[in-house]
Amino acid sequence: MCTVGLSIPNEVLFDTKMNEKQTNEFARKAVALCYYTQAGVSLGYCAQIAGMSKGEFIKYLGSNHISIFSFDDKEELLEEVNNA
Repeated sequence: MCTVGLSIPNEVLFDTKMNEKQTNEFARKAVALCYYTQAGVSLGYCAQIAGMSKGEFIKYLGSNHISIFSFDDKEELLEEVNNA
């Protein structure tokens, strides 16, 4: 497993009113979100990066208006709905 560290100015913590633990959690979730949306990393790995279960990560994606479903067009969506 790779460990990544980054330095965040104390002023950012002050401005955001986050403590170190909250900042760490925020950064983990942000990295996981970017990996999921921009690099195509799996839901499971991104949940692990975020420190969440898959279900929690799916809810987190939803709260950020990101769907785990992707359809190229309306017809593909309707086909999937009809097959459900």
